[in-house]
Amino acid sequence: MPPTRGRWLQRVTRVRAARWGALALLVRPAYIATEFLVATATRGGYSFASDSVSRLGEIGCSAAYCSPRHELMNGSFIGFGALLAGGAVLLSRPLGPWVTGLLVVSGLSSVATGLAPLDQDATLHAIAAAPLFVAQPIALIVLGVRLRNDRPRPAAALLATGVLTGTAAVSFVLFGDGPASGALERLALWPVLIGLAGFAWTQLAPDEGSGAGHSVTRSHTAS
Repeated sequence: MPPTRGRWLQRVTRVRAARWGALALLVRPAYIATEFLVATATRGGYSFASDSVSRLGEIGCSAAYCSPRHELMNGSFIGFGALLAGGAVLLSRPLGPWVTGLLVVSGLSSVATGLAPLDQDATLHAIAAAPLFVAQPIALIVLGVRLRNDRPRPAAALLATGVLTGTAAVSFVLFGDGPASGALERLALWPVLIGLAGFAWTQLAPDEGSGAGHSVTRSHTAS
């Protein structure tokens, strides 16, 4: 195969992989709708402000509380976590190795969380979920720094989101039993979905010298 054609095929493959990875991150905000869908079926009362997300995945039922759609919630932890890890791998070139690694850890943490419901083993559940709250904010901050010269506005948004979600994650850990624990947990998780989806959108531009293929190359060289 001529070297020129080989390089062209590599470039096309890279761009296609990045677009599939971008699509994986773009659909992840749908996770929020899953929470609402599961919460509407709970019996005994559920508060987005004070109750943790993990309560929606509790398998056991009692007279005081029951989440009949717990399988959907735990399945969403697994499915959307897999999308995060897979999307990060496919977008590894524009994300860079550090961000890719942090997001893969986050995705696997989400998968593990879905496999360890809170009411079955609270300690195991906490261990499974902890990396998600640590790795995601750091990933956003590192990505923001990586893009600061090439894409200053998205970079600033990612940095702000990383700081916001990191602060919320620390507050959730410190005040996890407080009346605002549910709100703090969601503040640590939901903005990440939007921030990464916004970054993914920039990778879907047509490959005409600018856009996905070009942004991949520029982001790579900028780092």
